[in-house]
Amino acid sequence: MPLWLTAFLLKFQRVFAIAVVIAEAGIAVTGSVVRVTGSGLGCPTWPECVAGSLVPVPHPEVAPLHQWVEFGNRTLTGVVGIIAALCVLSAWVDRPRRRRVLTLALVQFGGVVLQAVIGGSLVLTGLLWWTVSIHMLVSMVLTWAAVLLVASLREGDGPAEPLASRNVRRLQVVQAGVLGLLMLAGTFVTAAGPHAGDSATPRLLLPVPTLAQIHADLLFLFLGMLIALGFMLGRQARRAYLVLIATVLAQGVVGMVQYWTGVPEVLVSVHVLGAGAVVIATANLWTATRVRRHLDDEGLRSQTAGSSVASHA
Repeated sequence: MPLWLTAFLLKFQRVFAIAVVIAEAGIAVTGSVVRVTGSGLGCPTWPECVAGSLVPVPHPEVAPLHQWVEFGNRTLTGVVGIIAALCVLSAWVDRPRRRRVLTLALVQFGGVVLQAVIGGSLVLTGLLWWTVSIHMLVSMVLTWAAVLLVASLREGDGPAEPLASRNVRRLQVVQAGVLGLLMLAGTFVTAAGPHAGDSATPRLLLPVPTLAQIHADLLFLFLGMLIALGFMLGRQARRAYLVLIATVLAQGVVGMVQYWTGVPEVLVSVHVLGAGAVVIATANLWTATRVRRHLDDEGLRSQTAGSSVASHA
């Protein structure tokens, strides 16, 4: 590889990692735009947009707007793939090569491929509600992994060492599980709600108020765990904790306004944006309660106290 390209990749390695966090969360938002505009089958085939063409062309049964909205979302998948590929390349040319950084970068690239396959199945199955749920949940998992990738670039390669008590770590594990259930319940509310992605798409035949109540209850449980963490955490994670608190409260407000106002389209996308922000903030708090120290050439821990503090600033 040319030296100038290696230098470019290494110089912007952290930028690529941050960009993939934004891209993974952002493509979920554009997916919600596809849904609320009824453009889920704007490109009725896959991988082509319409039979015989990869790009939108005049079609008697599909409005141009729906074609371009869906095609735009598909195009963004390619953009995320390019960013993920840059993450992989920069991790590959780094010396010494860092296994954890490379693995997390490969997770991003593999995730893009997986999401493309899932996206294709959405179209081929006519937007079955459970396939849409999987699509959303995988995006959130990849967003979490992208935050870990960013953290890995400022950390060392040693084993994870706790900066908080065992009870804090246990609570964080349970909280991560509750967050997953919270996201799953949110996809169920959407699946039963008015925004199907296409007027002919079958809906989840469960009452929306009941699903919304379950979703809200899980949010309150998540917030309760977060309050408990506040009494248990040390100062080293205080900023990450406050960011998460603010993000969860803002997301809760959006969800309540969304429900009270009849689920307007714009708030659906804002809510999905908030979901990504909650995942990012939760993953950031996770990394703030652990440290991986740098290793010297003999494999001994050699990170100074100053660099440890800087890695979690």
